[in-house]
Formats: sequence, C-alpha cells, structure tokens
Amino acid sequence: MAAVLMRDMLGQTLRELRVSSDLTLRDVSSSARVSLGYLSEIERGHKEASSELLNAICAALDVPLADVLRDVAERADAGTRITPLPLRTVRAA
Repeated sequence: MAAVLMRDMLGQTLRELRVSSDLTLRDVSSSARVSLGYLSEIERGHKEASSELLNAICAALDVPLADVLRDVAERADAGTRITPLPLRTVRAA
C-alpha cells in the first residue's frame, strides 16, 4: 500500500474548494497574498503550506481552517485503513 501524503490530500481538498467556489488560482493567490505558482504547487501536493499560509488560503476561500483540516483527516482515515493479509496455511510435515 502506498504511503498517504497529507500534502496531497490537503492540496486536493483546497483545489476542490476553489473550483466549487468558481475561483481561479489568480483570485485565491491574490487574496491570500501568495504567488500563483506556489499556490498551484500546494494544490498539486508538491509543496507544504505553513500554518499561516494555509490560514490565508482558507480565508480567501471563505472556508474555516478547521473544516479543511477535518476533511483532510477524514480522507486520511479512509485512505489508510489496514487491509488484513490473507492467512497462509501451513502444510503438515
């Protein structure tokens, strides 16, 4: 099972929120005072946002930071459930 990266899920959540709000990268980057390129990298999971920047992005999206973090936590829980391995049978000698 591949490792779950929080920055991937966070970026996906932020992008979904931005798109559902009909906002462009330029709209959010301007409001959050972050470069468009850096915001794009955050959304793609290539960069991790500081807590201050994450708060500014959430404010630009008009979404509480707690809601975003809750969504990411729920995605992480769903993506990291442990799948039991099948039991091997031991042959008698």
